[in-house]
Amino acid sequence: MNSNKSSLKNLDMLIKEVIKFREKRNWKQFHNLNNLLLGLGIECSELQELFLWKTEDQINTEIKSNKFRKQIENEIADVFVFLIYISEHFNINIIQATNKKISLNSKKYPIRKSKNSNLKYNKL
Repeated sequence: MNSNKSSLKNLDMLIKEVIKFREKRNWKQFHNLNNLLLGLGIECSELQELFLWKTEDQINTEIKSNKFRKQIENEIADVFVFLIYISEHFNINIIQATNKKISLNSKKYPIRKSKNSNLKYNKL
């Protein structure tokens, strides 16, 4: 439990650092909802592009490369930063929202029905 509290504290500190980084550069003026959503989509696409046209075998080989792993890491971080900005725009605590979603999904996907299944909750 202590580890969980520590992780949440670290995540909260990270979120504050991302916002502080933006504030120091006065970038919030450019972060209207449209641009934030477009930015999120673009960053998701950049992550997807790393895997475009590659077979599962090619991906498994490339993932061993530090360069490829670093590219994935950077794009995941970019997606996360945009999610933080969007959450902040709507004054939504991303940590609390995620915890609520996990709880909701636990009800929609009980282990006894969903384990080893790829079905949507309304098909279980």
